[in-house]
Amino acid sequence: MPVLSIVLPAYNEEMNIANTAETLAKLLEEQGIEYELVFVSDGSKDNTYAEILKVSQQNPRIKGAEFSRNFGKEAGIFAGLELTTGDAVIVMDCDLQHPPEAIPEMWRLWKNGAEVVEGIKTSRGKESLGHKLSAGLFYKIMSRLIKMDMNASSDFKLLDRKVVNVLLELPERNTFFRALSFWAGFRTEKVTYEVQERQYGESKWSFWSLMKYAISNATSFSTLPLQLVTIMGIISILFSAILAVQTLVRFLMGNAVEGFTTVILLILIIGGFLMLSLGIIGHYIARIYEEVKGRPKYIISKVTDNVQGDVVGAWKRNGRNGKDYD
Repeated sequence: MPVLSIVLPAYNEEMNIANTAETLAKLLEEQGIEYELVFVSDGSKDNTYAEILKVSQQNPRIKGAEFSRNFGKEAGIFAGLELTTGDAVIVMDCDLQHPPEAIPEMWRLWKNGAEVVEGIKTSRGKESLGHKLSAGLFYKIMSRLIKMDMNASSDFKLLDRKVVNVLLELPERNTFFRALSFWAGFRTEKVTYEVQERQYGESKWSFWSLMKYAISNATSFSTLPLQLVTIMGIISILFSAILAVQTLVRFLMGNAVEGFTTVILLILIIGGFLMLSLGIIGHYIARIYEEVKGRPKYIISKVTDNVQGDVVGAWKRNGRNGKDYD
């Protein structure tokens, strides 16, 4: 019988773990779906991992891991994918803003041959104006940069095991799961849903964290920002040429004006373009530097007893020379 794995990255979600585990387990058992739930605590500062341990002891189909520090949501997703054993894998938010009610339809589409089932948002639910604006700006930027419509997309999606294996084999350290699932291709179906309200806690995303997330993912998935350097250079040259022609005409007409203001403006404009260009290039060089070092995407410090096989950085079974690090 096929098994469905559900990956649930969590950061400071201690109040949501038990409710999420119970809700998903009840739904999947009612639907007759064999399952496993994989919680990944992304270096949480509260008792998130303790709650994961508790629910894993109550239900052997639930397992989890904790990072040694906060590595980010992307790392949490990929660590969860690494720990799964199911024939199909769903990634969803731990706070259940991705509605569990959509899971049976995703499962049905997968059994009918779909290899990727995308969760498409029809509504973002109740959010503050600032969060809606920042999220909207984020998705517009990403859609332009990676040339894919990201406005309604989310991390809520089902992947066939073959797709999961493809993503796990990618060598890069800086990943963007949402876009990589588009990039991988395969037969894709869609399920629409409305974002649900969080029962506990608050969103961990702010305007600045979204912008940082956008920049990080844009430079890891697109070279378009580098092309902006060329565009700014062309604009600077054209602007300089226009000013040069204007200055020459005024000089020939005997009506030349003092050039101090013009020179200052040129220096500021060109200098601004240069600094912005250097910043963009520097960001890409930093990405190359991180990739060349070859460090892992994450380090797992703890895993629950029912995690099988080798785990990156785990203080668990099978340490060096057979030593147990518990």
